[in-house]
Amino acid sequence: MTTHPATLSPTTATALTTCGAALTAFSTYLPWTWTTAFPGNLTITGYPGGLQLFTLIGAALTLIQLLAGHGIPGLRWLNPARTHTPALLLATGTLATTWYTLIAIAVQLGGLVNLEPGGAVAAIAPLITLTGTLALAHHHATEDHTHQDRTTTATAALLRTARTLLNGPGSHTPPPPRPLPAPAGIAIIAAVFALALYVLTYGIGTAYGELFTGFLLLAAFTTAALFKAGLITRLRHLTHQHRHVTITAAFLTAALFPLTQDTDEYTLIIVNILIFATVALGLNVVVGLAGLLDLGYVAFLGVGAYTAALVSGSTASTLHVHFPFWAAALTGAAASLIFGIVIGAPTLRLRGDYLAIVTLGFGEIFRIAVGNLNGESGPSLTNGPNGIPNIPDLALGSYHFGNTHSLAGITLTPFANYYFLMLLITVIVVLVFSRAGNSRIGRAWIAIREDETAATAMGINSFRLKLLAFALGATLAGLAGTVQAHVAQTVVPEQYVFAGPVPPNSAFLLAAVILGGMGTISGPLLGAALLYLIPAKLQFLQDYQLLAFGIALILLMRFRPEGLIPSRRQQLEFHDTTDNRPDDGVQLTKAEA
Repeated sequence: MTTHPATLSPTTATALTTCGAALTAFSTYLPWTWTTAFPGNLTITGYPGGLQLFTLIGAALTLIQLLAGHGIPGLRWLNPARTHTPALLLATGTLATTWYTLIAIAVQLGGLVNLEPGGAVAAIAPLITLTGTLALAHHHATEDHTHQDRTTTATAALLRTARTLLNGPGSHTPPPPRPLPAPAGIAIIAAVFALALYVLTYGIGTAYGELFTGFLLLAAFTTAALFKAGLITRLRHLTHQHRHVTITAAFLTAALFPLTQDTDEYTLIIVNILIFATVALGLNVVVGLAGLLDLGYVAFLGVGAYTAALVSGSTASTLHVHFPFWAAALTGAAASLIFGIVIGAPTLRLRGDYLAIVTLGFGEIFRIAVGNLNGESGPSLTNGPNGIPNIPDLALGSYHFGNTHSLAGITLTPFANYYFLMLLITVIVVLVFSRAGNSRIGRAWIAIREDETAATAMGINSFRLKLLAFALGATLAGLAGTVQAHVAQTVVPEQYVFAGPVPPNSAFLLAAVILGGMGTISGPLLGAALLYLIPAKLQFLQDYQLLAFGIALILLMRFRPEGLIPSRRQQLEFHDTTDNRPDDGVQLTKAEA
């Protein structure tokens, strides 16, 4: 008869977790397979390699959070919430990473026979750790529900523990942080951004898909554990106290990224992520603030890209003009603005599904139209399905983006030049979105999103404001499209479809906004980064990424419908404020949000 986790005493659960974590760490010093055919060389005794390193890190972090949850002096600051949920999350992440590795070995090498005894230890040890942390989390959740029936079955108790894990730490919210001297707070902020840069650089630079998958699994569970421990809450308080320092540190961290790269391979990925994220922020104005479901938004990106390609001196351009970059960027943004007004004026009187269908039609009309403007089916303008190739590199004065430059001893490669340009444009778009969202117009957009009929009854001109949101979102997308055309050096109609294997497209842009969190700034940035980076690193997902993202969205709607980084208003709308509290540990009413 097996022991149910809920029946273990806290002392036994602590001992079980400690032994399991120690055994898990020990297993990484044993060989997991006998052959080097699996990447990472997991055949060495006495030294962790490849994916074993993530298992070792996960076991160590689980043990540290276990001690911090018990209030061990010197480690209490790592768990301000005084809960064992972070240890449970880290144990789950360690189990997921380890079992993924073992399953990948069996699948790629042809069966479980390819596992060494160290692999068997690695399979069992995380289960022991998870059992102990489940029991600890159960006892912690039971303390929060002392008013409930004491005869509750063990299974029901574990279900209650799972709900507590998903919805938040309950009444165990972090106590108010003690004031820190300004230099100490600034040093902590700098250290956090430096660590974030290191983790990002390591993740993007992972050598093979299996290693990136293991990194992604452990990083996701570790991030969730940091939230539940209350460390993210403490960091938020600190960044609010030193807002200007935080903004400066964030910009410097982003600016340092290309300097950590030896080649342009990963810098190009980040450039495309910034383009994708900028367009997603523009869509967030339309969907997140104004509540207008636009399924053809990628067409505005295409308008900006085609306009820039036509006026930037391409040998395939039918206009035979060569504007400087600033003029090409303004022309592309203006063309998208005009298209946004022309399309929005007759359609924005529609609502809901009808508006979505019309915008979806506009996106397809744009793709078909540029494919027919080849001099045969229509006027000679876009070279039809062949697109406009040979778009020259940008040049700002004498600074040519296609050349390698050396500034103050720092070498800037061509894609590093585009990275800094796109970083500047992203900052501008973030400022525009922030100012617009916090303005009187932004509040009117939110009112329209919540209830257009009520907003109109209060005197808001809903049509004019919806058209303004549509035009602003189109302009931001067009601005990003001008840079995309020069980075890709070609534009073709197939780049601007509703759904396809290569982002950005309308489906992925909408998924980035929903996944990250509508109406926020950091949400679409994170959503765009994940949706672009994961397919770029996991090539085997190219044929299945739409299925994978569909499943991800279904799970998100079930467990976190407000998105990964939600606004406080949406968090309150999707969760009962009497039972579930926001991640910052402060119980708010809707009026306060």
